Amino acid sequence: MPKIGLLSDTHGFFDPRLKEFFSECQEIWHAGDIGNLETADEIAAFRPLRAVYGNIDGHEIRQIYPEHQRFRFEGMDIWITHIGGYPGNYDSRVRNALRTNTPEIFISGHSHILKVMPDKNLGLLHINPGAAGKSGFHQVRTAVRFTIYSGKISDLEVLELARY
Repeated sequence: MPKIGLLSDTHGFFDPRLKEFFSECQEIWHAGDIGNLETADEIAAFRPLRAVYGNIDGHEIRQIYPEHQRFRFEGMDIWITHIGGYPGNYDSRVRNALRTNTPEIFISGHSHILKVMPDKNLGLLHINPGAAGKSGFHQVRTAVRFTIYSGKISDLEVLELARY
């Protein structure tokens, strides 16, 4: 059963403790604000990386990683983007597409606030892994891991790290 590591808003810092948390993961998904190419390369050298660029990411990151990743994984329709909003308050850049072509899992970052919540109106699960980096207003750094198998997500776990 494939295990996924999910993070966002690293802002150029990939904490070594994330490698331990993600040690059993087959892939790492990054919901933007990677920070620099060196951080992306470090993560990709550790595990296969699917990532999107965020609003702080520069030209180098944007040439390699798209604004949106939409793909099927273990029978589930997944959409990752950086600025997405939340159920009931989606960002205008994704709102119409979510309504007309709804994924089963919608992942975004940007807010630095960890949230995992179902959208009962659209029938999707929204995940924002919070912020794994040191930059920003958050007091706790967070990352998420979970299993996806045969069209179901399970075993979702959260890692919390002190900001410094």
